[in-house]
Order: sequence, then structure tokens, then C-alpha cells
Amino acid sequence: MIIDTKSQKKWNNIYSDQSAASFEPSRILLENEHLFPKEGKALDLACGLGADAFFLASRGLRVEAWDISDVVVDKINTMADKEGLSVQASARDLSNISVEKNSFDLINIAHYLDRSLVNTIVHALAPGGLLFYQTFTQTVTDAYSGPGNPDFRLSSGELLELFSDLKLLVYREEALVGDVNRGFRNEALFIGQKPRAGS
Repeated sequence: MIIDTKSQKKWNNIYSDQSAASFEPSRILLENEHLFPKEGKALDLACGLGADAFFLASRGLRVEAWDISDVVVDKINTMADKEGLSVQASARDLSNISVEKNSFDLINIAHYLDRSLVNTIVHALAPGGLLFYQTFTQTVTDAYSGPGNPDFRLSSGELLELFSDLKLLVYREEALVGDVNRGFRNEALFIGQKPRAGS
């Protein structure tokens, strides 16, 4: 697989001085752990330093963790060996991935947005498989930082449109309603399930 070396170098520099153990799992996973399958295969796409991947593995799933940064991949694989967790990281150019149909019982994506991958993600989910997706929105509070490029932020309700082929289980996007200093702001989260045959 050909990897965009410019992007890889950028992310290698960002992650070089950070620890794989220094981050909490994403809110979507922490608040919805009760929906996880009891066993199976998961993919953490654009896994960063692997906090979500390790959390999923600690709940009994076999996890593949993909990221463009080979620095991240080395850190995750080293930590997985040390902790005895079923996480296998690999360096992938996420803008150009090919995934076998029905490969994963759960796919997790946090703080990454590439709209061109929607069909690939749905294709990769096994029937009954779950997609956990949490990322930035274009509606933000004053005290917020995140991607400056609006292309990497969701418009209102966009995850619902992008993954309309999945059965909606959970959706949250609070925008600027009410007290913006409380609640779930600046991001949207979506959990959907791929329909089983005949359902």
C-alpha cells in the first residue's frame, strides 16, 4: 500500500512525544459500552494513540487499529504486547483503503472525517455490526479549538444522512441550545447498526 509520506511525517511529528497510555477513551465508547458485542472483531479507524483500541480490547474484542502514523503503530503494538491485549496496529493511508466485506463486528471512528469512506465503512461492517462515530461539528462554542478547515467538521445532522443505511441506535448533537458551558458540545456522536439479512 502506498502511503502519503507528507501526511505520515506530519502525524509522526505530532505523536512522537506522546504516550499511548496518556489519553482517555472517547466519550461515545465510555457512555455506550453496554452496546458492545460480547466478542468479535473491531476496527479502530484513524486510531491515534490507541486509547479507544485498548478500551475495546479490554472488553473482549479483537481489535485492528489503523492510522497513517507508523510512530503510533509502533507505540500501540509495543503497549499491546506489554499489556497482553488483542490489538494489532498497522500503518495505512486512510484516504485509500480497501476492506473485505463484512469484516468487522464493530467499527469505531473518533475525531476523523473523510466522507469518501462512508460506503467502505458500511461495506466492512458485518450484518448486525455496529458503527460508533464521534467527531467535530461546524457549530462550536466560543471556548473551543479544533480543526480550522470546515471540511473536517460535520454540518448539522450530517452523520444521520451519511449513514442513513444503518439502523439508528444513538444520536447526540446539542449545538448551541441552552447552557453551552454544559453538556455535549462541539461534536456529534452516532451509533448505527448494519441490518441483518431479511430485517
